[in-house]
Amino acid sequence: MATNAIDQTRRMLSLVTYLRERPGARVSDVARAFGITEDELIGDLDVLPMCGTSFRGGDLLDIDTDGDRIWWHNPDDVAEPLRLAADEATALLVAARAVSTLPGLREGDRQALLRATAKLEAAAGEAAGASSRVSVTFESEGGVFADVDRAIAERRRLWLRYYSPARDELTEREVDPIRLFAVGHTYVEAWCRLSEARRTFRLDRVAEIKLLDAPSDPPPVELRDLSEGLVQPAAEDPEVVIEVAPGGRWVAEYYPHDSAEELPDGGLRITLRTPDPASLRRLALRLGRDGHIVAPQALADSARQASRQALAAYGE
Repeated sequence: MATNAIDQTRRMLSLVTYLRERPGARVSDVARAFGITEDELIGDLDVLPMCGTSFRGGDLLDIDTDGDRIWWHNPDDVAEPLRLAADEATALLVAARAVSTLPGLREGDRQALLRATAKLEAAAGEAAGASSRVSVTFESEGGVFADVDRAIAERRRLWLRYYSPARDELTEREVDPIRLFAVGHTYVEAWCRLSEARRTFRLDRVAEIKLLDAPSDPPPVELRDLSEGLVQPAAEDPEVVIEVAPGGRWVAEYYPHDSAEELPDGGLRITLRTPDPASLRRLALRLGRDGHIVAPQALADSARQASRQALAAYGE
């Protein structure tokens, strides 16, 4: 059963208390108690060690599993009274006030957040006054996130007007949302009624969104393991070779690749695989003088042609 981000947060908070009282609990027993699969539980356990009592990276939860049992090695450290520095209190207050204004947030959750914010303000003292002079305004992605989160919670279908960078066009489609996740950007995985297949949509590319009255009814699908990243090329995907100057070395950090050979000028010769080589034309345009596609030749020619057309458009 798919859950939204707020439901998962509630579950993980409960999980901390549950594990503290049951050292060495079995994975199967914990998953059954929370009504989730063992894979979902392992996903939660992968996130919990990144949480703790300090924004500065100290005092994190030391929780791990051997696949059969779950161990929490520092529960007493986390049980100590929480003391927030002024910058930590300010960050929490600003974030809480911003989230409370999100459209689509359920009223019960909004009121709970406001009550928690009031308690934090009382405890923060002077830091609360400083935080009141700072505000955060969510861009369109915030509203899209709220609508998607609500659609998942209420099991409703969505209508999207979505920008596809590979085709450089806007398409309209109805989708049955499955889950929200973040890998660098925030995405919704959904069953697309236009293509009759599972698709992934980046929220900042959603130009318009509407919550429909039709029920969401995606077919049963096995959720992909995203621990290795969103894009996981297959061995049979076409090979693309890109050479980048020193200013384009970031490509090797952002794109999964088979190899990255050092070049004499400090650049890289990057070999990667992708099911849609044409989508890399935009990368070539973005690189400009910092890189170019070497192979396949047809893609290199296509990228050069796109570059000429872009330059001509500037000239006009």
